[in-house]
Amino acid sequence: MDDSIDQLNAAHQENVFRILESAERLFRHFGYSKTNVADIARDLGMSPANIYRFFASKAEIHQAICGRLLDASYQQAAEICRLPVSAVERLRRYLHAQYQLTVEVMLDDQKVHEMVVIAMERDWHVIDMHIDRLHALFADVIREGIEAGEFPEQDVDIASRCFGAATVTLCHPQMVAQCLSKANRATPEQLIEFAIKALKN
Repeated sequence: MDDSIDQLNAAHQENVFRILESAERLFRHFGYSKTNVADIARDLGMSPANIYRFFASKAEIHQAICGRLLDASYQQAAEICRLPVSAVERLRRYLHAQYQLTVEVMLDDQKVHEMVVIAMERDWHVIDMHIDRLHALFADVIREGIEAGEFPEQDVDIASRCFGAATVTLCHPQMVAQCLSKANRATPEQLIEFAIKALKN
């Protein structure tokens, strides 16, 4: 019985994976708004009804894809936050890497940018979950920085949220796009050092 259940679960996960892979490929190529469930089904050689066995709507597929994109961003952040360097250097490296990821992935590929912008506009829970996970990472790094004498004693949860808010223009695709070519905006390097200096005071 257990083997049968495991096989059913494996088959379910395989179908979910195939649907998400197809949908992301089509969203990237044609754009989210120009791709529908019938297109995904056709690409996979199945009926739309079969897609709906796994996802209730195109929006639900989109949420799952955004979750995967954000998870990749989180994994990058987690790896940087575990590096054997100072807390200051980890925060600095995280922000540089996140800014680079936003420019290269979210902006260079306009179809991906469209997916992320739609997700943010609809205020989906996957975005809030991602932000909460990042804040938890920041809090851990700041706590370690306090213990090492890099930062003064402070509420790490408040500090992590303020640090995230102060540097959001380096991570939010729409804000990065708006600030990218503006001569009257702080550069990423200036903003990063300003945010780190705030933690030290």
